[in-house]
Formats: sequence, structure tokens, C-alpha cells
Amino acid sequence: MGNEGEAGSQFLQGEEMMKTFVKPVLSMLLSLLLVFNAAPYEAASQQPPPTGSTGSSGQGAPLSAAELEQLLAPIALYPDALVAQILGAATFPDQVAYAGDWLQQNKSLTGAALTKAVDAQSWDPSVKALSQFPSVLDNLAKNLSWTSTMGEAYHTQPADVMSAVQVLRAKAQAAGNLKSGSQITVVQQSPQVIVIQPANPQIVYVPTYNPTVVYGTPYVTPGYSTAAVVTTAVVAFGVGIAVGAAMSNSWGYSYWNCNWHGGAVVYGSTSYYGNSAWHGGVYGSSATAYGPNGVAKAGNAYNPSTGTYARGASTTTAYGTQKAGQAYNPNTGAYAASHQTSNAYGSYGSSVVSKDGNTAYTQHQTTSAGSVGSVQTSAGGKGVAASGAYGNSGAAGETANGNKYAAANGNVYKNTGSGWNQTQGTPHSSSGYGQQEKSSSSAFSGGGSGWQSRQASARGSESRSGAHRR
Repeated sequence: MGNEGEAGSQFLQGEEMMKTFVKPVLSMLLSLLLVFNAAPYEAASQQPPPTGSTGSSGQGAPLSAAELEQLLAPIALYPDALVAQILGAATFPDQVAYAGDWLQQNKSLTGAALTKAVDAQSWDPSVKALSQFPSVLDNLAKNLSWTSTMGEAYHTQPADVMSAVQVLRAKAQAAGNLKSGSQITVVQQSPQVIVIQPANPQIVYVPTYNPTVVYGTPYVTPGYSTAAVVTTAVVAFGVGIAVGAAMSNSWGYSYWNCNWHGGAVVYGSTSYYGNSAWHGGVYGSSATAYGPNGVAKAGNAYNPSTGTYARGASTTTAYGTQKAGQAYNPNTGAYAASHQTSNAYGSYGSSVVSKDGNTAYTQHQTTSAGSVGSVQTSAGGKGVAASGAYGNSGAAGETANGNKYAAANGNVYKNTGSGWNQTQGTPHSSSGYGQQEKSSSSAFSGGGSGWQSRQASARGSESRSGAHRR
């Protein structure tokens, strides 16, 4: 295949589609690998704040009082223990994301069964505690940018955060929107401290309110949105949540509180400042299991400086290896996922990358018969390339506007709507290439070995490797 490199170059230069998507695919997948190869570590949770109540993590300047009030407006009117759990859990946004997904997949678990299953997880106690409040956990998981900002603010400015909550409560009370009732009791403990507790210690009601109006000041929280906002300033309540099943657990509702005078969350009888990893570096957790049939590994990571979340897993047996990974940055909207398999027959894989509304799906396969790779974009562009065991090669592509390109053993062709024209290689008969009706390669047909649905492309094709959807 003497002209294969030249033909491939000509093919890629045919349209900006390839330039637009091939480089992001490679760079994002490389970023994904770098995240997972960074050595994660387990962060100690109950560490004192580094430099007093307003210490900075080095990620940026401490937030002002007004900025903290905006940030905390959606949770300031929750019962004290629930506020404590949220602030602690927000310092572990990677675990919040995972726990939210886990809870969605285990909706059938309730009561004691849910408590037992959660207790077996490796999450921080604050994250485990929020499993009793699925709507709250789901809200944190769906607003990760807000959650992580709140977590960093609490860990680096705990006293300022606690003070901002009290300022917000005072404003809601002055506006007539915070008062005792059948769901909560509101107590003015001191001129600067308002305590909110469940009216019944065994039943906790999560308040629902619109933070833009409930305080008498139009607070709008950056990075936060929820469908559960009511249309009036009045605080409303949903169905009460019985927390008795989790009371006996070390992470249960009764173990949490707020020390308003000391300016910190309390877990048990100890001040709790959350995840100390906010002072720089990637953090996360990983696990490895060995068995008679092979090895399995799994891990997750979070990078506070970039806001990137990642997780991955791999298995190795006598039959081959499988690896899967995902990375997501809620601040930029960038997402990437990869699934790779190798065995005695060859290697196989698929990936998906997405940013700014543009998505690319890729697949590849290498066996003793040769290699084939493909890419499809959400804009409509698609391409496929292959090389055989005996040096033969071919490639085909179609851009979003319908222009087609093809290469075979060094010969390159282009079709912009008026039939195929050879642009490179040895000229030969137009038979098979000059007719518009022949321009549709089987690579773009609905079945066979060509393009599948976008969903199938994202998860990869079934093969002899035994690969399956993850």
C-alpha cells in the first residue's frame, strides 16, 4: 500500500469535518487517560480548616458575603441537620454524582433494605446520609458546578458559609416566609442565630421554595436550576421522610447538626470540614479485586481545579481484557466515554466525545484480517477507513452537506453531487464510480458491516470478544 498515507491525507483534507472531530476525539480521550493515571487518594474528612475560617484553597479568591448568600440561597431554609449533610457532601461532588446515579438505579430499595445497601458503600458519611433524601441528592447531582462551588466554599470558608445561612434565614423571617408549622419549628436562639428543626424528630420535611423571591431579595444562584421551584415566595413542603430506619447508623440523620456559634458543621460530636482535597490535586478512590479467573479494577476521580469528573473500570481474564471509562466537566459541557476490548482474536473499541452540542462517535477493530475504523458526527458527517492483511486499503466519507470522498489502494475520488471524479492515483475506467446511483457505499447502508444507529455506534459492535454494553 505505497500511497496509503498520501491517500489518507487527501481524504482527511477533503472537508473540515475530519479536522473538526478527529483532533477533539484524540485530545479528549488522552485527557481521559491522564485523569485515570493520576494517582488518586482518599481524603481525610474531619480535618480543621487550613487557615482559619476564611482560608483559601488556592483555587481562587474567597467568596464575598453577597456571593455566599447567592450560593446558599437554595438550601438555607432546610432543617439544620440537612444543611449540615449537604455542606459536608458538597465537598465530595464526585461521590454525589455516583451516589445520585446509584440511587436512580436502585429505586426499588426502601427503608431498612436501602439503609443496609447504602451502609455497604464506600461513600463519605455525609453522602450516605443524603441517600435518605433522594430529591436533595438528585438536585446536587444535577447541579454539579453549583455543588462543587458550595463544597469548596464550605471547606475553605466554613464560618463565612454558616454566617451566610443565618443572614438568609433572617431575611426570610423578616419577609414573613419562615415560621413554625406542622412540619418545622423555627426558634430564634439568639439575635444572630435562627434554628430550624423538624416538628417531629422522626419525620423530616424538605422545604420547597423559590430563592429568587422568598428572601425579599432576588437571589439568583449561578450554576443552579431546578424544576421543583414553587411560583410563590411561601415555603412549601412535600411528603415527610421517615428517618427512623437510618437513626442507628453512624451516618444517620441524628448524627448531624450545625454549630452556629462555632461556625462549622458537626458530625457526631466533632466539627466536620469535609474533604481536605480542596487544597489542590486530583482526588478519588479506587479498588482492585483478585479472583481465580482474573483481576477487576474500578475507580473514580475529581479534579477541583478543572471541575472534571471521571470514572473507569477494567477486567483482565485468561480470555482477554476490557476497559471502560467516562469523563465529564459540567463547567465546559465536555463529555467523553470509551470502551476497549482485546482478546486472542484482536482488539475492538468504541468512544463518544461531545462538547458545545457537537458529538462524535467512533469505532475500531483490528484482527488478523486487517483493521477498520469509523467516525460519525451529530452534524451528519461520517467516515470509515480500512486496511487488509495483504496491503489493500480503502476509505470513504460523507460530510454533513452531502459531499462524498473515497480512497482505494492509493486512488482518491470526490463526489460533490455531479458524479465521482478521481483526484489522485492511477486513472482507470469510470465503471462503478461515475454513476451517482453507485455513490452510496455499503459503509453507509443501514445494515451489514457499515454504519449502525448512533446508539449502536456509541456502545460498540458485538464481536467475538464477548464485549457488552456498559
